[in-house]
Amino acid sequence: MPNISPTLVAPIFAVIAVALFSGNDVLMKFLSGDYALHQIVLTRSVMGLALTVLVMAPLAGGFHLLRTQRPRLHMARAFCVFFANMTFFLGLSVMPLAEAVALFFVSPFLITIFSVLFLGEHVGARRWSAIAIGLVGVLIILRPGAESFQLASLLPVAAAFGYSGLHILTRYMRDTENAVSMTFYIQVMFLALCSVLGLFLGGGQFYETSPDGLAFLLRAWVWPETPDLLIMLALGVFASIAGYCISQAYRLGEAALVAPFEYLALPLSIFFGITVFGEWPALAAWLGIGLILGSGLYSVWREHQLEPEAERDQPIRR
Repeated sequence: MPNISPTLVAPIFAVIAVALFSGNDVLMKFLSGDYALHQIVLTRSVMGLALTVLVMAPLAGGFHLLRTQRPRLHMARAFCVFFANMTFFLGLSVMPLAEAVALFFVSPFLITIFSVLFLGEHVGARRWSAIAIGLVGVLIILRPGAESFQLASLLPVAAAFGYSGLHILTRYMRDTENAVSMTFYIQVMFLALCSVLGLFLGGGQFYETSPDGLAFLLRAWVWPETPDLLIMLALGVFASIAGYCISQAYRLGEAALVAPFEYLALPLSIFFGITVFGEWPALAAWLGIGLILGSGLYSVWREHQLEPEAERDQPIRR
């Protein structure tokens, strides 16, 4: 097989993943007023698992790719994705799209911090300063202490912790695991946990007393209208392909190369928020988004600058 440069392939995978994740966010927010979150995710995961097993695995080389010697790490990684998805979508259901996505982008700062704590990586003063500026942007959007502050706005921040754990585990496992197996175990985890949630919460017995931000989780299951069912199945296609692509991106390329492309989600969220939901970000939100975007991009650029030149652009043999 020819050598493939990660500087070309990894960003392509990242851009595809971001576009699909953004479409996933829009469709999920669209459905959030009528269905329970775990019902949508369960339906999405049935399609996602079928796509992974029947299409992705055969095309990638066969079902042997689903085997793993590290099932516990896969389950831990899958739980991080599950936690990140559930908390983010709960926040998304009651927040403007752009603000929820911007708050979620505290995750690159958390990934940097976790890389120091768990992977022994070094972070200099400039990147710590960038992290601090980004966190100021988070506080501007959250506006703690203001009358407009709502606890549900902390949900995308909680999601960022789960997403950070996902990427730390992806980087830890990338030399022995493949993108198909990583996608497969995520779908299995979604199916298992959403089934449990459906058994305990699917009757809607807690919905009437649910606080803001939890109504999406506690709503009763209902049989979806045909167009909505098709949307749920489309979400499964989006999530599976996006999950595969982002796993490939971080497996083939360094985080400093891939992470800037994930920031495309911010302008996409602003565009979709305005055009689909009529949500114009407030002035404070624009300022917070700008600080998060600028500091995040600087942080990953700085990390790339400090990376030893011998480690850059090394081809991955496939």
